[in-house]
Parts: sequence; structure tokens; C-alpha cells
Amino acid sequence: MERAVRAAAPHDLVGALRGALATAYGAASVTLHLADYALTVLRPVNGAGDPAGPAAEDLSLHNTPEGRAFGSQEPREQEVRHRDAVDHHLPVTVRGERLGILTVRLPGGLSTPETVDDLTQVADLLGHEILVAERDTDLYQRARRASRLTLAAEMQWELLPARACTAREYAIGAQLEPAYAIHGDNFDWASDANELTLAVTNGMGEGIQASLLTNLAVNALRNARRAGIGIADQAALADQALYEQHRGASYVSTLLLRFELATGRVEAVDAGSPELWRQRDKTVERVHLDAQLPLGMFEESDYVAQSFQVLPGDRLLFVSDGVYAAVSPQGEAYGERALARAIGATSLLPAAMVPRAVLRELAEYRVAESTDDALVLCLDWFGRPEE
Repeated sequence: MERAVRAAAPHDLVGALRGALATAYGAASVTLHLADYALTVLRPVNGAGDPAGPAAEDLSLHNTPEGRAFGSQEPREQEVRHRDAVDHHLPVTVRGERLGILTVRLPGGLSTPETVDDLTQVADLLGHEILVAERDTDLYQRARRASRLTLAAEMQWELLPARACTAREYAIGAQLEPAYAIHGDNFDWASDANELTLAVTNGMGEGIQASLLTNLAVNALRNARRAGIGIADQAALADQALYEQHRGASYVSTLLLRFELATGRVEAVDAGSPELWRQRDKTVERVHLDAQLPLGMFEESDYVAQSFQVLPGDRLLFVSDGVYAAVSPQGEAYGERALARAIGATSLLPAAMVPRAVLRELAEYRVAESTDDALVLCLDWFGRPEE
């Protein structure tokens, strides 16, 4: 199975998998659906020569068997009416990044627990191969689009590391809205054996201007981070790069953090508007940090990192001003009380599902659609158990 998928052309992973599963397990059909950018529907991947492709439809993430398998991240079975067959809906997930659902239809007599275990591993293999194949084909990127992305949004989504990530010490989930027209908000992270560095950024302006500004800021921060220096110096070098380009006319708000994985000690640089909230046990509160200048506002700004501690069980929420400053039709700001209530209401959800849930509640508060960027990033801290 692994050889068949890895030998397949990048655009034909599902076709190769279909043939291998038919031979090995008697699979009658194999389909792949990927979550769209807004995390509202599962969209079919239609490859060249795919006999099931044109008939496949978008599926809701909320009220379909495939959507429930996506949400629970557990395989689900669905008996096929008037046939002795079972559809197995299998999450396609890579290191916490929820890509979609693989559905395999098997004869009823061959649908055993052992087979489901095998298919679960096949779905995991497919997820990794999709990420590799995306270097050489647009098939999977096209499948994720329920509508056309703006050019600014295209640039922003290409800049992201992923929308979720899990490790021994933490789990991350993040989402941007409006998904198909985002322009200035962005997030980034990277980890190694000792630390996790996380950044939430908001470039001023609209459209391409905001996207270009954020791209410069994120890449400047990455360049400094990869040089192995501390986050205060990372902020300072990114600040210099932005000021040299725009001379203070444009700047970027950034919240930059570095987590020591072994201890939970956090260093933070608050350079702008993104806010940090913490849920510890049943208490939800904002983490107030010393406000410093946005990146690129003035020449050679100095930045100082401050420290705080996260404990196992803590949940951190990062939100942009498009969330807490959103207004209702009556002109009332969403504000801290509503945000704290939304954080508490999502406390039982895994980190990957929290941002979308918070943004959905925000959309109901605003009622009307908004063109303002809104970003939510959730980090659950597990820490390292004592040896």
C-alpha cells in the first residue's frame, strides 16, 4: 500500500490508493474529501480519470457522518442501504492538522476491527503524501476552495505553517476569517526539542498592501529566529527590516512568545494589538503584558522580553483586534466579557476546534458579514510529565 501511494503521480494519490485497496481489501469505492478554508464543508478531490469525481458533492462538517468523523477524529462506520456494504469514514490528519476524510466502502463481511485499524494507517499515510504532493500539483489546493480566494488571501494562506499542530507538550489550533478574503492577520510557529516560538501578527492596511506588509514581517521574524537569537532581538531585527522598507509609514502589530518545553517558562514581546487570554481551571482572564511599539513604526526601537509561567492544563487564546473590537449592529463592541464567555463556552473542545467555534459565535454577534480580519489561535499546554 505504501509503495503504491508513494510511487503515484502527485495528482493521482487517490487513484493509486483506490486500486491498492480494491486489490487488498475488495474496496468497492474510495473517495477523499478535504476541509475548505473556512472549515464549513468537506469538498471532494476530483482527480483526472476519477470515475466517482464528477458525482461527488460538498458535505457539511456539522450534520453528516463524514463531518462527525472529522470533528471527533475517530473512524465512523455507515451501513449502505440495500447493499451488503459498509462505508468507513477515516480522518486524514497530519500532526494535528485536520485535512479531511477518506471514505472506503467495503463488503460487509470484510469490515472487521483489524481492517479498520489498517485503513486508519492508510489514511495517515495519505495525509503525509498529500503534503508532499502539494509541492508539485494544485489539485488539493483547488479542492479546498468553496469559492475563489482573493490574491491577498492566497498570499496569507501560503505563508501559514498549518492550521493545527500537536506535540507531547502542547496542541495548537488557529483560524483566519474571512477565510477567502483575509489580508493582514497571520500566525506562525516553529519548535525543536527545547522550545516553541509562536507569533501572531497584524499588518496595517487592506488588501495586497496589508498582505505584503505581513509577508515581510513574518519572513523577517523567521529569518531572525532561524539565526538562533532571542525573541527580543528577533523583534528588533524585524522592526529594522520594516522601517527600512516603509520608513514608519506602515507597521505591524505582533505578539511574539517563546515557550521552554521542559519548564513551561514563557518569554513574551507584546508589540501591538493582538491580545493574550488564559483559561486556568474555570478562570478566564486576560494576560496583561507590557505594551511596546509595533514593528516598523520608528527607527531602531528597543524590545524587552518579559516572562510568565504556564501550567499543565492551561489554555491560551490569542485574538486579533478584529475579534475583541468587533461591533454589533447596535454599535456595541464585542469586548472582554463576551470574549471571556466564548472562551469558557468552548472549554471542552480540543484546541483545533476552538478558533472556529469562537469565530462562529463572533459572526452571530455581528450578524452582518465583516471585511475586517479576525484571528483566533488556541494553545493547550500539557507540559512534560515528571520522569
